[in-house]
Amino acid sequence: MSWHLAFDLLVIAAYFAAIIGIGVYFSRRNSGVSEFALGGRSIPWWAVLASILAAEISAGTFFGAPGEGFRSRNFTYAQMMAGYLLARIIVSFVFIPAYYRHNVVSIYEFLETRFGPVTRRLASGVFLVTRSLASGSRLWVPTVLLVVIWDRLHPQNPLDAWQQFWFTGAALVLISLMTAAYTAVGGIKAVIWTDVLQILVLFGALGFSLWFLLGHIPGGWEGAKIHLTRPLDLKLWTFHGELPAGQTWETMGLWARISNILETEFTVWAAFLGSTFITLATHGTDQDMVQRMLTAKNKKQSAAATLLSGLADIPITLAVLAIGILLYVFYTHGVGAADPHLPMAKPGMPDSAKVFPYFVVDLMPGGLRGLVIAGVLATTMGSLGTALNSLATSYSRDFHFRWFKTPEDDHARVRVIKKATVGFAGVLIVVGLATAFVKAHNPGLSIIGIILGSFGYTYGSLLGIFLVALFTKTRGSETGNLIAMVSGFLVVAVMSGLLPGLKPDWLPKVEFSWRIMLGTLVTAAVALCFRTPVRKQEQAAAVTG
Repeated sequence: MSWHLAFDLLVIAAYFAAIIGIGVYFSRRNSGVSEFALGGRSIPWWAVLASILAAEISAGTFFGAPGEGFRSRNFTYAQMMAGYLLARIIVSFVFIPAYYRHNVVSIYEFLETRFGPVTRRLASGVFLVTRSLASGSRLWVPTVLLVVIWDRLHPQNPLDAWQQFWFTGAALVLISLMTAAYTAVGGIKAVIWTDVLQILVLFGALGFSLWFLLGHIPGGWEGAKIHLTRPLDLKLWTFHGELPAGQTWETMGLWARISNILETEFTVWAAFLGSTFITLATHGTDQDMVQRMLTAKNKKQSAAATLLSGLADIPITLAVLAIGILLYVFYTHGVGAADPHLPMAKPGMPDSAKVFPYFVVDLMPGGLRGLVIAGVLATTMGSLGTALNSLATSYSRDFHFRWFKTPEDDHARVRVIKKATVGFAGVLIVVGLATAFVKAHNPGLSIIGIILGSFGYTYGSLLGIFLVALFTKTRGSETGNLIAMVSGFLVVAVMSGLLPGLKPDWLPKVEFSWRIMLGTLVTAAVALCFRTPVRKQEQAAAVTG
């Protein structure tokens, strides 16, 4: 064993010892449900900020965004930051104050106050299913590192599709069980403080990657630009997607232009409209993300952490995309192109999902490489830990405590949430294994598309109901909300092609960046057609004062 590898293993072992130690330390400080799920609302704003960033810069983004930059060779994905920031302003000044005012643990409790128990359970059920799919699919991402390491150690014996599935599946199960253990023991505090450690590690990894690549491409950034000459290379803003052969934007009709925009993932229109609705849904109606925000001491600190995370996202996203673009140049025109042992020197276009892992394994120095690998795995564990905590919290408060007799004693209720944490770990493992199977047999699939795709079908329905609840006092009812949410889902399912054969050919196929917006508008429009019963209006008014 080389000293480089020994140093890597030592760093990884120390890192995981620190993570487990944090979980054990906070296990003694969970005296009740509020403490376990919300940290007693005592977390400082800067730690909440770090936790939000850690959730957003998960292993999926850490590998997926450089892969997106490598594939597209431009910054158009970063356009989405405009909507992300705008949505955070709305979340900070509308959603968060409402949640603090109602003193909720599960944010779907707010919907029961406004409409009734049916809407609460329906919304919570949508969250449970969607978050399970999204978080489960993310579990596969860090196991890409293990496949890359295998390929480097056994270049003459690469894993086939089935071997990749079993290899990554075993790692996926192990990571999930370890995470379930320390999350069930330490609660949300353990997750947030490990997030703080993880974000520092990942910032260091991103900074080193940029420095290394710029130093090993002749001419640095200016030298890289010489090789990026396609029409869309290095673009930050784009108003439309690729046009049909022989056509220009000016000669296309209005409907053709609209169709082109809706069928394109990243455009200015998607940045200011589509991504705003995406972030309103993920940061305003998703228990997983909002639960982090509600751990802050008060609504002002929570809002500050939320807004600052949006500002911090901009340079971070530009950095990870730049890494992907520089990796393309490095492996095709830079120093890396001359090394036959590096994967990009081989014929054919590589899997963009693996380009950054290859870089980490092949070129980062010993110790730092081990720290990055541990950080990526631990970031996945941090994201998974919050998901498990939020899933267990929502299930227990919105369903279990209503269906089954549970003692009012806080310790007994915490035990229920801990058991639910382990149960949801099993659910996410099944989803993760399914994703690993699909990816192993379809290596060209985009990581970002896989992760965001599941949100697009259902979160529009969720957001539509929350907007009606927050911005009106007399619209929406239990029956109307059910019809509205089903309508929103069905319209998105048809327009996205999820239900083949139902969409007329003249309608565009809507990309994932537009699906939440479409679902929200349909859901809200239908829900507004129903009036809230007077008795429920009076009850809601009494609660809010």
